[in-house]
Amino acid sequence: METAQDTTAAAEDGVVTRQQWKWTALAGMASYLDAGSIVALGSGLSLFQDRMGLSSDAVGTLTAIGPNAVGAAIGAFIGGRLGDKLGRKRIYQYDLLVYAGAVLLIAFAVNPLMLFLGTFVVGLAVGADVPTSLALVGEFSPAKARGRLMGLTQVTWNLGPVVVLLLAWAVSGLGLLGIRIVFLQLFVVALVTYALRRGMTESVAWKKASQSGKVAKARVRDLLSGPNLRALFYSGGIYLFWNLAAGTNGVFTPYMVKTLGAGSQGTSVLLSCASFALAIVGTVAIYMRLADKGHKYRRAMWITGSVMQIAAYGLFLVLPFTISTIIFNVVLFGIGQTMAGEGFYKTVSQELFPTTLRGTAQGISFGVARIFLGIWSFFVPTLAKTGITPVAGFLTFCLLVGGIIGLFMPNTTGKSLDQLEAERAAA
Repeated sequence: METAQDTTAAAEDGVVTRQQWKWTALAGMASYLDAGSIVALGSGLSLFQDRMGLSSDAVGTLTAIGPNAVGAAIGAFIGGRLGDKLGRKRIYQYDLLVYAGAVLLIAFAVNPLMLFLGTFVVGLAVGADVPTSLALVGEFSPAKARGRLMGLTQVTWNLGPVVVLLLAWAVSGLGLLGIRIVFLQLFVVALVTYALRRGMTESVAWKKASQSGKVAKARVRDLLSGPNLRALFYSGGIYLFWNLAAGTNGVFTPYMVKTLGAGSQGTSVLLSCASFALAIVGTVAIYMRLADKGHKYRRAMWITGSVMQIAAYGLFLVLPFTISTIIFNVVLFGIGQTMAGEGFYKTVSQELFPTTLRGTAQGISFGVARIFLGIWSFFVPTLAKTGITPVAGFLTFCLLVGGIIGLFMPNTTGKSLDQLEAERAAA
């Protein structure tokens, strides 16, 4: 059996062991549950609204406090910091029990209080899990396979919505009962993942930092100067502007398609599912193959992916909001995000920060992005009533800004975390 020390070795040839694939998949289930809960909520928004008599403002508030926004932000701030201070395993293991309980509350919600409370707590749980789980993956990944393994967590992120959306489509004839079944699926997955994660061990990199006293000495203010501050602005900037578009796409696409009369509930769900399915294909075929080959490959992917995503939402500014136009949007955004989206953000977030602050930094960038998404989400339902143009215009602008920020990417490809930390300390 492979030891924890084996899984942290930065192999020169970039070979990934079976243990590393397994642990990455288990850690990546945080992304599955995060995205799955976001899309499950999005698929059921109009149904919850009709059954519980929610206003447009209430719908906006619901999405703003949950896993797509403020709830996840608060969880990330807390979980990321605690993961650095107390260890990765303490956070990524037990928060799944909190998630399972909250999902169950949504599944059986009979009034707005149960729905809102469950949504907020789900956000807290996934927010706490994501930065600690990703830090674990980054720390046991070989230097020349880090992008490949972080890409696998992005596959699980997109797999969550595909499973949720297909299930939602299959049970769409059941109305709100169907959405309750979708949430129960997430409950089961969370419990199974919790059981399997019990066999994982603590990050060797974190244990070394803790034993040397570096963990005790690390302070949040260390992120507010020098290379750490520049890295925080860079990683936070690309994720903030991309996530505004991706979050809107994940939660509100089914809602807007149905509300604006472009298609039925079933059609809207299938269109969203296609976008996430394309992202899985693109991540495996493009990002996981090229992310570790060199800096020029990452840069080429970023430029290509950014242009595709800008075009995806720019289409709505010049073409009518019809099924054919939405299909173009789905294809361009689905493939584009694999090259210039969350997979890239996840990778560089591990590379740009020291072990003692890796979770804290990612918790901050992840949390800030989700807060802004929460604020934006509050206005989307009202803006969508006037047509797609205001929403599409704002998202096109965000993707343009994020694309420009991404062009300033540092050359971190293929370097061990120790080497990167030494280089940045000397900068």
